[in-house]
Amino acid sequence: MSAKPRLLFVSPRYLLPADSGGKIRTTNVLRGLKGGAFEVTLASPLPEGSDGTEPAEVRALCDRYAGWKSEPRGAAFQWTRLRHIASRLPIAVATDTTAAGAEAVARELAGRPDLVVVDFPHTAVIAPPPYPCASVLFTHNVEAEIFRRHVEVASNPVKRAVWSDQASKMQRFEHELLGRFTAVVAVAERDREYFAREYGAANVSVIPTGVDLDYFRHAGDEPAAAPDGGTVVFTGSMDWLANVDGVGYFMDDVWPAVARARPAAQCVIVGRSPPAVMVERARARGLKWRFTGFVDDVRPYVRDAHVYVIPLRVGGGTRLKVYEAMAMGRAVVSTRLGVEGLPVEPGRHYVQADAADAMAAAIAALLGDGARRAELAAQARRLVEENMSSLRAAKVFEEICLGALESARAKAVKTA
Repeated sequence: MSAKPRLLFVSPRYLLPADSGGKIRTTNVLRGLKGGAFEVTLASPLPEGSDGTEPAEVRALCDRYAGWKSEPRGAAFQWTRLRHIASRLPIAVATDTTAAGAEAVARELAGRPDLVVVDFPHTAVIAPPPYPCASVLFTHNVEAEIFRRHVEVASNPVKRAVWSDQASKMQRFEHELLGRFTAVVAVAERDREYFAREYGAANVSVIPTGVDLDYFRHAGDEPAAAPDGGTVVFTGSMDWLANVDGVGYFMDDVWPAVARARPAAQCVIVGRSPPAVMVERARARGLKWRFTGFVDDVRPYVRDAHVYVIPLRVGGGTRLKVYEAMAMGRAVVSTRLGVEGLPVEPGRHYVQADAADAMAAAIAALLGDGARRAELAAQARRLVEENMSSLRAAKVFEEICLGALESARAKAVKTA
């Protein structure tokens, strides 16, 4: 039997494939924790369609796995989410309620682990505090801030009112939740400052954003391009509203000017579940756009691009996609929000462009300037290599967990 303290890590999603920023960050942390200071049990839904057998691939993330049958999250699920609009909880939280998940987590907690880690705040609906042990909440964003940004960009008054209501509910939910954990992990210093300022949370630590440098190796030379062409790429789950908003904005407000300046330029959108209406809009307009849908590996698409774009107007936390593109040696054009919370300098590591015309001009200029692309890419790659290893991020996470365990033990002795 292991003499290591036992860590129970509760995730609201089956983590493989790691096809979204949250999953990538969590799987990197778990891989770094395995074999370290803790014996790690991962509790999460089984993959959809599972027969209940433990997937062999999950053992790369943990010493022991406790799964439960997942609930379908297709189109019907998205529509039924609306039944929670009158709930005290925000819809995104209320819809993560699952009896099977709550029962599985309760069984694991009954075994009295030494530490429980809850991945994302909304997971608390199936693993609610208080706990019989030390506890850590892993926040990947300031959820209420994301909702408020949806309010800011919503043009439809009804949608704006709904987002405003949801933002208020999420603000209350986060505020009530954070103080109930021994420690809270944030992914950016600005998130920690928000939690302290808005919620009075004094138990928040920050881990660096890391990238797997062995996996995201330098891509080497760029592919050849037509004199008036070049390839722009975006990667990200296209069933996440922030990405849908950003790509829609890029298509409607930015791309027309790029296409006028570089008629042979093309754009590739890499990510699962692109909205059919968006795909059809690109086709009807005759745009040189391609939507890949889900792919097993984003690297070939980044490798074949000349410019990596992050046109986000909504979001929170930090974007792992920034470091992935930089690690592979591709020039990045991004809004300020797209690189928010990351220690990157505009003009040195990427080109910042918040207005549509500025983004179009930056992309067109970079597509025609290989030397400038190479300069940006080299400086960004150096930054990532020297500071942004995913192993470093996992080590900091482990230290926070050990600190939470020691704090809880000290408190127990004091109150005994």
